[in-house]
Amino acid sequence: MDPLAPLLDLADVASALAGARDQVDAAMRHRALRRHGGQVAAEVSLRAAVASAALEGHAYDVEEVRGGTVTDPVVQGSLRVAEGLGGLVDLWPRAPRQVLAKLHVLAARGVVPADDLGRLTGGADRVDALARIVADNSDTPPLLLAAVVHAELLTLRPFAGPSGIVARAAARLTLIGRGLDPRGLVAVEIGHFAREPEYVGSSGAYATGTPDGVRSWLRHYAAAVSTAADELTVIGDGVLAAA
Repeated sequence: MDPLAPLLDLADVASALAGARDQVDAAMRHRALRRHGGQVAAEVSLRAAVASAALEGHAYDVEEVRGGTVTDPVVQGSLRVAEGLGGLVDLWPRAPRQVLAKLHVLAARGVVPADDLGRLTGGADRVDALARIVADNSDTPPLLLAAVVHAELLTLRPFAGPSGIVARAAARLTLIGRGLDPRGLVAVEIGHFAREPEYVGSSGAYATGTPDGVRSWLRHYAAAVSTAADELTVIGDGVLAAA
């Protein structure tokens, strides 16, 4: 049985997630993806990495990062994470704890001491519980599972340094591996950054553990996914215009 199924009974959650899924499906039919899918994916990856670093308090213009002039180690770590996601998709449902450690190594190199890379600083029991939910879970809808993965890791911040980058990457891996976004084109990080006050507030509400707090986060997550789907359409339009 799906251990997270009761969350879908919270008011407006199931409909919000269904609406976000429909928007993703529509964005995936963009004409640019047929001939220029690689170019679109590269742009999505860049923008997602920049947004994720910005959510850690390291905000830079996308064009500065594209131009290679930004040496901020948090931004560089976010770029490494974005580049490394594809190689971790298959491992994520089989060894979640191992993948989280790998993500932290990518994200935090040059930010925290080498001995701290990949090592939990706390919350081991709850991370283990999350890993059990992720492992070989084909029952929970992808959007719901990704939202819970993200919120749990944000709440725990179980690694030193830019732990939020790890949380956002783990959620993306869930969407990719569970087939909602198999090509990694839905940059939910962009949606979170576009709604940053709501992102911060709803993640804090989730951390309270109350039904209303969890509902607030899940509704935010659906809105962020919808924003990311819109961004995919904008990127696709830009690629076609430049072709």
